[in-house]
Formats: sequence, C-alpha cells, structure tokens
Amino acid sequence: MFEIVRYTPDKAVEWNAFVAQSKNGTFLFDRGYMDYHADRFKDFSLMFFCGKRLLAVLPAHIDDDILFTHRGLTYGGLLMSAQLTIAETMILFHELNDLLRSEGVKHVVYKAIPWIYHRLSAEEDLYALYHECKARIVARDFSTNIFLGANLCWERVRRRGVVRAERAGISVERSSNYADFWRVLTDNLGTKYGIHPVHSLEEIELLHGRFPNNIVLYQAVKESRVLGGVVLYITPQVVHAQYSSATPEGKRLGAIDIIYDRIMHHNYKDWSYFDFGRSTENADGSGLNETLVFQKEGFGARGLCYDIYEYDL
Repeated sequence: MFEIVRYTPDKAVEWNAFVAQSKNGTFLFDRGYMDYHADRFKDFSLMFFCGKRLLAVLPAHIDDDILFTHRGLTYGGLLMSAQLTIAETMILFHELNDLLRSEGVKHVVYKAIPWIYHRLSAEEDLYALYHECKARIVARDFSTNIFLGANLCWERVRRRGVVRAERAGISVERSSNYADFWRVLTDNLGTKYGIHPVHSLEEIELLHGRFPNNIVLYQAVKESRVLGGVVLYITPQVVHAQYSSATPEGKRLGAIDIIYDRIMHHNYKDWSYFDFGRSTENADGSGLNETLVFQKEGFGARGLCYDIYEYDL
C-alpha cells in the first residue's frame, strides 16, 4: 500500500511542509532543527506515500542494527496527516517492519510524542506499536505541565518569590543575548550536577537564528546583571521550558518566579499548556528529583509521562 522513501536533503522542503501541517508535528522535526547535529547520527528518516499523497514521516536514525526515533530529540515517533486512518497505520507499521528487516535492522527504539503536543488526537501509532509490533514500554520519564486555562493558584512560596523579586527591582526582559544566560546555566549545572547543557552556546544561538519565534529567552535582570533566565520552546499547543536557571542571588530574590509569572500570566496565557519538562536524573526516567518537582508543583504543574517503547524484528 505504501511507498516508503528514505529522506534525503533534496526532500527538505516537502518534509518541512508536511511537518508544519501534520497533526502531531512541532518545529523540532523541521530539518532546520533536526540537522543541526546531523554529524552525530546516521539518518534513516522515512517518508510514507500512498499514491502521490504523503501521509506520514518518521524522523529516525540507525546505529548498527537498531533504529531510533530519535535519540537527538526530546520526543519522536511517527508524524501523521489528519487523513491517515488507524487501519492504514496498522498497514504502515507492518510494511515499515518488513523494510527494516530487509535493511538488517533487528531492533526498534521508539519515542512517543506526548499527547499535549498533538494538534489533533494522534495515538494511532501507540495502538499499532502494541498490536502490530508487540512493543513494550522500557522507559517512562516524568514531566510536569500546567493547563493554563485552569488558572490554578500558585503555592504561597512561589507567589512570595514574585513579590520579593519586584521589591528587589528585578525586571523581566526578552533577549537574544544568550551568552550571559549560558554562563549562569553552565555554572549552575556544573556546580550542582557536574554536567553541561545539552546544547552549546553556539548551537542554541544557531537554532534561535533559524527559529526566532519558536526559541525564546526571557531573563531576570537587576542593575544590568542577569540573575536568571528561561529558554522557551514555543509550539502551537505548548510553551515548553527547555532551560531554566538562576544565580545564587537570583534564587534568593525569586528571579525564576517573576519570569514564570510574566510567561504564564501575561505573554503566553492564551496557550493551552505549559510544559516544565523532565524532573528525573537517569536515562530511563528513574531517579525522581523531588526538590525540582516540588518547585514545579508550586506553580500548579502536575504529571505527564514521556514514554519510550522497544520491539524486536
């Protein structure tokens, strides 16, 4: 039924146009975002045609005999047209698996796209994974998100943080100067966890240049000093906090609280969801960071799972 075509760079315009109108795609699947680290992955992305109609694409890469969807992205999986039916999706996965076997692939690691990022219901892939592929969940990460329309009351400690920041004369500014915040972020992650940000300063500046309306930085500033910041990934349904960090002084004065107040109650109050992202320390989603979760729950956030499936061919 499907003609399955390997993605090549000459198909970027067609790929990107499909992602933009798919029912569960975000700018993370635009080739301008995906390919910033193309040198780290052997791309095996696929496009699924029925006649002349492109009905689905699968961002993926291959490592030895394993297909991943996709280790370089926060979430992944099959991006679907609104016209793709569940019966067609079952056939798609059957034919996909036949193709992968012919290519010597023996195992598939499949990241699912959390439902809050869907513009239309889009869990046909999960049904097919279970019934056609006999897949199993092998990792479940824990994120927290807010239904912005619910107008949940912040905990007292978070409200007091906003008041404290205002009294200290902290202002919130949208900025394209990532260097100052990256120093704050890098120092904080290095001191607290012994790690570096996923993106280097050069990479986040490159991606912001390509997606200036999707990748946005808000900073808390006092007397020209950056005390904290939040990098947002803006998608049609969701405002996602990709990075959030503050200096010791910024933490004491409520720098992050006043930034989130601006984001949630003013600039992005008409979005459907705010996603704080993962609050765990290990790759499989274990190691819940209770201190971090407590902070996020203080803003009204509650649980959302990011799941990873595996199956053998």
